[in-house]
Amino acid sequence: MKRERALQVVLVLVGLIYSFWGYLLFDDLWHLRWLSDVMPMFLSLNTALGVCLLVAAKQPAKHRLMIAYGAWSTLAHGFTMTIMSAQAVAHGMHRKDSPQDIVIMGVIGVTLLALLPAKQPSPAGAPISEPRVAER
Repeated sequence: MKRERALQVVLVLVGLIYSFWGYLLFDDLWHLRWLSDVMPMFLSLNTALGVCLLVAAKQPAKHRLMIAYGAWSTLAHGFTMTIMSAQAVAHGMHRKDSPQDIVIMGVIGVTLLALLPAKQPSPAGAPISEPRVAER
């Protein structure tokens, strides 16, 4: 029970942070201040992910796949930032994102994976491929 409660807290915190990026997206688009085409796309994806994580916080066991996606996409983002930063340093350049950003992304991803709810067994006698149809 403590693990589920910890997961809910993490989902709300990460969901709020990612959702807040929607404000940054709107502000950048409204004032035409984005530096590259990548930033608005990144912010829009993570804003949507933030809303989904907030929804998942209510019943984490039912939203296991969304939580896993949030974890893996955050880890992939951190890994991409690491590679880009290493390449920039190798070419004598400096990137704006700091090492702390990479660590934060790693911590968020690992925390979500560590607290991921256990896979629920399928109901006995119901094959996975058989669609469930409501009876009238």
